[in-house]
Amino acid sequence: MNSTQQWQAVTWFEVDEHQLDQRIDNFLFSRLKGVPKSRIYRLIREGQVRINKKRVKAETKLKIGDQIRVAPIRFEQKEEAAPVSDKVAQSLLARVVYEDEGLMVVNKPSGIAVHGGSGVAYGLIEGLRAASGKKYLELIHRIDRDTSGLVMISKKRSVLKTLQDLLREHKIQKTYAAVVKGKVALDKQLIDQPLHRYELPNGERRVRVSKEGKESKTQWNVQERFMHATLVYASPLSGRTHQIRVHGLSIGHPLVGDEKYGHETEYRGPKPRRLCLHAMRLEIPGYPTIEAPMPEDMQSLIAQLRAQKADKVVAPVEDDE
Repeated sequence: MNSTQQWQAVTWFEVDEHQLDQRIDNFLFSRLKGVPKSRIYRLIREGQVRINKKRVKAETKLKIGDQIRVAPIRFEQKEEAAPVSDKVAQSLLARVVYEDEGLMVVNKPSGIAVHGGSGVAYGLIEGLRAASGKKYLELIHRIDRDTSGLVMISKKRSVLKTLQDLLREHKIQKTYAAVVKGKVALDKQLIDQPLHRYELPNGERRVRVSKEGKESKTQWNVQERFMHATLVYASPLSGRTHQIRVHGLSIGHPLVGDEKYGHETEYRGPKPRRLCLHAMRLEIPGYPTIEAPMPEDMQSLIAQLRAQKADKVVAPVEDDE
């Protein structure tokens, strides 16, 4: 029996203490040998994967004793993940900005997904595993494919659990640099809008402001205003999909280069090469502050915006009263 034929019947798994708090997608990646990640994501999306008879999402966390049912997997055509080249793997390893015995932090380039699947042959985590040869590397969190910047990766399961707990408790502060359309009026503001995630008919995830959504807050601090855009440092106080992007759209200032949210909003500045969003700083309890410099493409865009004549940095004076 080959690695694909064995999954052509209903498959059951039971979760033990070793898989506690693991995401269902990561669990299935390691169990369904020979099944492409894109197929696994499709199975989850179509309800072919159930936990205790209930539909799940890719990010669903496992509990001890969970009964996982996977429907028969039919292979209409051969799907193979592309191998990670040595050049790509080593270039990703060179982007490690912090590492100790349990944590690795990587400055991800824009345009690469954090993991393979859903039509993506491989991602950051697969590249790092190939380059480092480490048996255990797991994503602690995710950022969008088009977003550049800091991604935390655990080298130990204990670190994974500890830092994910800190994320849930909002004790890790993440700061992003964003170039947004138009001049933002307020120097500082807290955007407090509930966000609801939904899927398009093709399965693509989108997010919108909705009363039915989850509580979501983002702190915006203006750094510099230009004729047609504003440089903002944004700190999400909750961890929702596309949060900064949709919150920007909600106040009339979508991100420059965003093809999903607010692309129809007028913008007369220089043409961007990519989504202008960069995860620039991580402040983790017990660790030094970890930073990633602004990527060259965003620096170039900002230089062009300055050349169009800018209102220089607005640094509000703190009032002691």
